[in-house]
Amino acid sequence: MGEYVTNKKIDLKLVLDFVFIAIGAMVAAFAIEEFLVPCTILDGGVVGISIMVNNLTGFPLSVLTIILNVPFLIIGASKIGKLFIVKSAYAMLIFSVALEIFAPMANATKEYLLAVCFGGVILGIGVGFVIKFGGCLDGTETVAILLNKKFNLPVGQTVLVFNIIIYMTAGFVFDFDRAMYSLLTYFITSKVLDIVESGVNQTKAAMIITDDSKYISEQIYKRLGRTVTIMEGEGLVSGKKTVLYCVITRFEISELKEIIKTVNSSSFITISDVTEIIGTHMKKSGELKKTEPVSDDEEAGSQD
Repeated sequence: MGEYVTNKKIDLKLVLDFVFIAIGAMVAAFAIEEFLVPCTILDGGVVGISIMVNNLTGFPLSVLTIILNVPFLIIGASKIGKLFIVKSAYAMLIFSVALEIFAPMANATKEYLLAVCFGGVILGIGVGFVIKFGGCLDGTETVAILLNKKFNLPVGQTVLVFNIIIYMTAGFVFDFDRAMYSLLTYFITSKVLDIVESGVNQTKAAMIITDDSKYISEQIYKRLGRTVTIMEGEGLVSGKKTVLYCVITRFEISELKEIIKTVNSSSFITISDVTEIIGTHMKKSGELKKTEPVSDDEEAGSQD
């Protein structure tokens, strides 16, 4: 009976995830079509490229976002958590449909400053909802996550580099005023996104106190590509426990929660911001080590 109730709660949570992802995707589409597109202000990533192509060719923006995002989803399908890919594909589909719905409507404004400020804030809210509940709207984020896994490149900085290249291209294609407006919109969107997603940093530290350390650490390694530091702990009431510590990106928080939910026994997890990392971390290489609590004479304070 208890397992049935737990599974029911997980199913309800998953349904709510998809509901809020849809809301976020529609809010983001509203910001794009009603504020940014009328003023030829670009969003970052695939959407920004789609807006440029739409302005140059007249090809529907809704179709372009799907066509350009599909290759990134295919690339990430086998290397990133399946649930993340499913949620992202769902978000992109809702986003594309919403763009088509909002396109014929009257534009909210053609004043550039209003479009930058209000468009950036509304877009940040929409994208923040999508990320908070486990998806993403842009294929470049998928590439950034893959580069992070392989080369340990920061996700946020990688996405920023992609977007700067896109904005520089927009400066040559249109004019540099548009590029600067677009860059300003990106910074506003990023700040609002961080507030909505409840974190100002790309990198997070997760500490998991559990009786199922072997299963959880193996799943983190398999599904997220992250190594885990394993420590021995003891609860005041619950007795001996194993403490797992790992560093992840904010895009992987939802997948980590899904891993924890699959464990029947009680597990306790905290997620905190990481302001700075010194040394190597989060690398997936070699064979998976046997996951047992470290002894007193073993080092327990560093990542594998």
